[in-house]
Amino acid sequence: MINKSLKITVGIFLFFIFLLSLPLKSDDLRKLTDPHEYNFYTGVFDFSDDGKKSTLVGIQHQNENLYRDSFLGTISPVSGFLITGDSATYLYTGIQAEYNIGKINLTPSFTPGLYGQGNGKDLGHLVEFKSEVQLSFDLLKNSELGFSYNHISNASLGDKNPGANSYMFNFLKKF
Repeated sequence: MINKSLKITVGIFLFFIFLLSLPLKSDDLRKLTDPHEYNFYTGVFDFSDDGKKSTLVGIQHQNENLYRDSFLGTISPVSGFLITGDSATYLYTGIQAEYNIGKINLTPSFTPGLYGQGNGKDLGHLVEFKSEVQLSFDLLKNSELGFSYNHISNASLGDKNPGANSYMFNFLKKF
């Protein structure tokens, strides 16, 4: 069951990557006065728990006008949503830092959010915290391809705190 849903999810993900990777014309790039970056991702939710592991898909938004250079690097707010194959959901907003090393980008983030269990894993509380690290490389001028790992936990706000470890394949596109 997981293999079939993962194949469907990956197929849809690759279709969107194809559509979104079509390059913009230079005239179109000049029209971008308020550029936004979207991170489309898919992967495995809670891969370390064989009983509750599931596929996931998600989207994350970042407004590039809100970037700030600081002693921590380039930081910006991010917001996003993910859903698993078991109908668990996570709606989040937080902050990320970005470190560019040539064509390679390292992006750690921290995002508190609201978790809905659906038919998925009970993480112990409505409020959960996601710590993530993403490694991506510049694919085209306005696109990146990457891999990320995250841990979602309630920081012992609930009676139990099992946490969930996930990995994702990411496609980032600036509009």
